[in-house]
Amino acid sequence: MNYVQAINYIHSLNRFGIHPGLERIEELCQAVGNPQDKLKFVHVAGTNGKGSTSTMIAGALTASGKKTGLFTSPYVSEFLERIQIDGSPCDKAVFAQCVTELEPIVAEMATRDMQPTEFEVITAAAFMIFERENCDICVLEVGLGGRLDSTNVINTPLVSVIASISLDHTAILGETVEEIAKEKCGIIKENGKTVCYPWQEKEAFDVINDTCERMNNSLFIPNVRGIIAVENRIDGVKFTYNSTEYKLSMSGEYQVYNAVTAIEACRVLELDEASIKQGIEAAKVPARMEVISSSPLVLLDGGHNEDGGKAVTESLTSMLGGKRIFAVIGMMADKNVESYLEKVASLCTFVATTTVADNPRAMSAKELEEKANKYCKNTKHFNSAQEAIEYAKKNISDYDCLLVCGSLYLAGEVRNQLKNIF
Repeated sequence: MNYVQAINYIHSLNRFGIHPGLERIEELCQAVGNPQDKLKFVHVAGTNGKGSTSTMIAGALTASGKKTGLFTSPYVSEFLERIQIDGSPCDKAVFAQCVTELEPIVAEMATRDMQPTEFEVITAAAFMIFERENCDICVLEVGLGGRLDSTNVINTPLVSVIASISLDHTAILGETVEEIAKEKCGIIKENGKTVCYPWQEKEAFDVINDTCERMNNSLFIPNVRGIIAVENRIDGVKFTYNSTEYKLSMSGEYQVYNAVTAIEACRVLELDEASIKQGIEAAKVPARMEVISSSPLVLLDGGHNEDGGKAVTESLTSMLGGKRIFAVIGMMADKNVESYLEKVASLCTFVATTTVADNPRAMSAKELEEKANKYCKNTKHFNSAQEAIEYAKKNISDYDCLLVCGSLYLAGEVRNQLKNIF
């Protein structure tokens, strides 16, 4: 296969859906020589912030001189955002070769009702790539949950990181924060080290603490009292943590808490302070309050659950200084749409809703508008995101803000369009 064929093959596997469990990934990895057993990992689970936290840790590792793999999901613009080496997408030819080697193994497993899922094949390919590229350390972001996620085929990592935990994917992971935390804590293995996001709900923290005690893990929690002098701006955040000043290139005060979680993980890894500061500042994640344009201000955010809505709301209220907000919103129907809209739409002057393209889980623009209208009286639904954005462009001034939000799938659909228009 060439790269395009490999991508098409990977996407063809999405029809098999999500089936948590380690049996298929274990067999898949064994068939290609268990590359994961030859690698060292930082393993990151959580509901929100795990992508940003993973990117910061990977950046610090690269800055320290270690060849660093990063496995993250989902992608926004380019598929190989998911598999990076030292901050850049992995080589397309190497990826295609690994997928080519996996295809007959997948086909044979399918004959025995052991069909690997799309995510399992991508995970196995990432392990193969990181081994072939001789990565020193790999930062591995969990796809869904933790305990039964395909990334959990690895042995005890150098450090396990538990990012912010809240309600999401309740049909799969559980209906309470406690149940979800138990799934996330499945990445905590015996005799390891664990770093925990500092503002966990009590039910989540109790599970994390109990799991660490049971699995004989040292637990590290950032000292929130050590965070002072937060300067939150559209182009980033400056803050002081335990008397050391850091800069973030991502906006949103909530990113400070992801950053101190990453900092503590880097300290567990015994990285030098200069590398940590460099990695934190260099970290950028597409569609996390991403500034597309400054005049007019255009923000792109893919947060999609209740906590994601809360983070967007806090960022908007602290940074925009009274600007009118025009929003284009598209969401998945299986998310807590009502709670998200209550937080975000209520801040907006106008809300345009759209159906996220080519996704059977997407809520219709009309239904989304009906829900948004409870919180913003000036709403309109559109057949496509392009139409919604064009309409907003005609109706905003250079002093207004256009916020495109609600789903990473929407962000991936429109990011290039936004960059071309503004």
